Amino acid sequence: MANLARRLIWGAFVVVSVALFHSNAGAQVLPSQGEGAHLGAQTCAGSTCHGAVQPWPNSSVLQNEAVTWANHDKHSKAYAVLASERGKRIADNLGVADPQKAGLCLDCHADNVPEQRRSKNFKISEGVTCEACHGGAERWLGVHVSGIGGHKDNLAAGMYPTEQPVARAKLCLSCHYGNSDKFVTHRIMGAGHPRLSFELDTYTASQPAHFRVDADYIQRKGRTNGVKTWAIGQAVAVQETLTALTDKERNKDGIFPELVFFDCHACHHPMSNLRWQPRETVGLGPGVPRLNDGNLIMLRLVAGVIDPALGERIESQTLQLHQASADGHAATLAAANTLKETLQGMISKVSSHDFMGDEMAKILDVLITNGLQGDYADYIGAEQATYAIATIVAAMQSANKLDGEALKAVNDGLEAAYKAVANDESYRPQEYMDALRVVQVAVRSR
Repeated sequence: MANLARRLIWGAFVVVSVALFHSNAGAQVLPSQGEGAHLGAQTCAGSTCHGAVQPWPNSSVLQNEAVTWANHDKHSKAYAVLASERGKRIADNLGVADPQKAGLCLDCHADNVPEQRRSKNFKISEGVTCEACHGGAERWLGVHVSGIGGHKDNLAAGMYPTEQPVARAKLCLSCHYGNSDKFVTHRIMGAGHPRLSFELDTYTASQPAHFRVDADYIQRKGRTNGVKTWAIGQAVAVQETLTALTDKERNKDGIFPELVFFDCHACHHPMSNLRWQPRETVGLGPGVPRLNDGNLIMLRLVAGVIDPALGERIESQTLQLHQASADGHAATLAAANTLKETLQGMISKVSSHDFMGDEMAKILDVLITNGLQGDYADYIGAEQATYAIATIVAAMQSANKLDGEALKAVNDGLEAAYKAVANDESYRPQEYMDALRVVQVAVRSR
């Protein structure tokens, strides 16, 4: 009888939660902006929850997720690194007394929710915790541990859908690029902060996985083609970039534009390294800083494959944006807004597209061809292209579209490409293009 009552109460809760979830689906908020209280990492880390030393046999989830996070995931050390020698030096350069107490640092290096949303067991020192990604557990923990509901019920109760590429991209980029609440400026970079770089599929794959994509996972959460995940990540990154670039609160710094929007390596390289060379898709001469267009290049190429007319328009408007940056703030703002309007709906377009079969090879060929035409003369473009090529090659291999000697030759070329971009200060475009030619020949010979 008690069990029946429990089920009835839980069922009523889920009905209400699902209704609320669907009514607010378009207004999904990040974990840092949600309403639920954050209970602390130890809430998830019990030995019968996600704190097992080893994965549980015959369990739909590994159960050792908290141990993987604590021992292998750099996010768990994000708070501690603020007290490192470099962390303190950056803080001193910025005039910050204690980086482990400053919101400027904690907003990305910890789960820095407001005091009123912290439970008594919450510890800011735990770094970027479970709830920093999955949302405050106050609202969904009961459903999650009940043993009755499924993943959809967890989402309905407020858990953040990290398995969905668009949601995951927005979450990751909120720190690995910034948003209206927190933004890594050129001043922070100038103080010594490492350069930020991000690509959704590569960075997801490189994290120590605390899940396994098996039949049960796919049934509960679905599965996304790696190429689609990559394309979605590019679309969200470009959206965030253009939103910031057109935001009057973020696009200026005194008499200067906000320099974080520009390609770091256009200015920061040894004077003895004569690395400048022209790019037709930019149209700027030497000595003029270029906007960081690594993600824009990738998105333009994707658009050109799935919608050629749109791809041409993006290419034209990107060129106009680059040239406008040399004409002044007003011209840049106007060009950025034009491109932003053109890209309305681009996230939905790539999310609804199936990147399958020969289309993957077509995207790969376009990526390489544009690189050989000079689009990766700048390091950031080459870096993004390398991530993209690796993602597409892996997807083609999984789909049995690339194997045998052709796959071996592609991987040899890809290894050379990774070697060419291993150090941004010693990047040589010619070495990179040589690697691209190896990949191109191998792919076309398959």
